Parts: sequence; structure tokens; C-alpha cells
Amino acid sequence: MMQALGVGGPSVETVLSNPNCRPGGVLEGQIHVEGGDHPVDIEYVALGMVTRVEVESGDSEYDSTTEFHRQRATGAFRLEAKQRYDIPFRFDVPWETPITEVYGQHLHGMTMALRTELEVARAVDKGDLDAVAVHPLPAQERILEGLLRLGFRFARADVESGRLYGVQQSLPFYQEIEFHPSPQFASAINQLELTFAATPQHLQVVLELDKRGGVFTEGRDAFGHFNVDYASAEQTDWAAQLHGWLEQSLRKRGLFR
Repeated sequence: MMQALGVGGPSVETVLSNPNCRPGGVLEGQIHVEGGDHPVDIEYVALGMVTRVEVESGDSEYDSTTEFHRQRATGAFRLEAKQRYDIPFRFDVPWETPITEVYGQHLHGMTMALRTELEVARAVDKGDLDAVAVHPLPAQERILEGLLRLGFRFARADVESGRLYGVQQSLPFYQEIEFHPSPQFASAINQLELTFAATPQHLQVVLELDKRGGVFTEGRDAFGHFNVDYASAEQTDWAAQLHGWLEQSLRKRGLFR
């Protein structure tokens, strides 16, 4: 009976060679499985990347821990009592993985981890959870740097369930990185929200302006969506490019002079 409940069963620990990665990169390490008091049949060992996602349901919102990419590390094998079984792994990080770190600082509101799952026949699953730091691609970094040069300041970031119109997405969610407006644009907008959706070929960028409403006008959102070629991203003056788009967008609506 104790065996059926998982008491004295195997344990699992994952050790990452380096917890830092980028979208489209890899995480490497070893999974250590330690046998318990009795032999068991392991169905499989799997790795999954998880993050916290905000889900809207009717008039309410709730957070859900969502696994968005999964890889098997092994198939079935027999684990003897007290036996140690080591599994090296190479885990592919999806291109659309949200970033969690910028310039060595953690983005407030973000969580990311690699979860290890060990399926034991006729017993309780055992798991391990390891924090992962996702750094921006060079093209993403250049765009973020451009906004900071314009005077925008990081506020927070989150991951929201759903899909963006006109954006090529393989994951059922997207990240929004929120910025406080620069002094130049503070009278026109409340905040700027930036979304990246990377693919192996190019980077998709979505900008959303949360505009201020006037005494007789209602505040509205303005969207900008463009693709960035990785090769040319390094040569672009992103501060100038973003400044031009912001001015043009706000002038069209009479919110900037």
C-alpha cells in the first residue's frame, strides 16, 4: 500500500549547465533519477517549459501555470532500488518564448521554469522545477534599447492568453512588456506595450499605445505591427525609427504636435 502511494519511491533532480538562454536557443544539463526503497518501472522522463499566463474568462481574470513546450528525455526503463540513473539532455527553447531578463535585470511580473516530470507505473509522479532566465535576441535588445534611449521606462511584463491579429504565432499566448511614457509623449499616452513574436526567419514586433482620453474624448489604443530582418536589425537606428512611428501615429489622431 505504501508503495502504491509513492512512499519510498524514486526522486528526480535536474541540474542545468546554464540556466540562461535566448529564444530559439537550447538548455542543456543532466537529470538525476535516484531509486527508492524498491524497484520500479519508469514510463518516461519528460521536460516541459512553463510560465505564468493571465487568462480572461468572462468578466474575471486568473493566472494559470502553462506548459508551452515539452520534450521526452527517455522512454520506459527499469529502475532498481537505490540505483542512480543519469540522463543528459538538450532542450530546444521555442522562438516565441517570452523574455525574462533585460540588461541583467529581471522583468517584473515574469516567471519561467523548466519542469521535469517522472512518470512511475502505478505510483505518484515526481517532479522538479528549475528557474530559467530568458535573455533577448540581439534584434529584440536593439529595439528595447531604442525605447530606453527615447526616455521610455520599464513598468512590468506579463503573458496573456490569446492571439494577436495578423501575427504568425505557434503558441497560444503572447508577452506584453509595458513601459511608462517618455516625457515627450507623456501628455499623449498613458503607456506603451511591446510584444515580440520571433520566428527563425524574422522578428515580428507589435506596439500598442494606450492613449490618454480628453475631457470629451475616450482614450483608445493604437497599434503598430512590423517585421524586422535579423541581419539588418543591427544597422537600424531604432530610437529614430520608433520616434518616427510614434509621432506619425499620434499626429494622425491629433494627439501630438
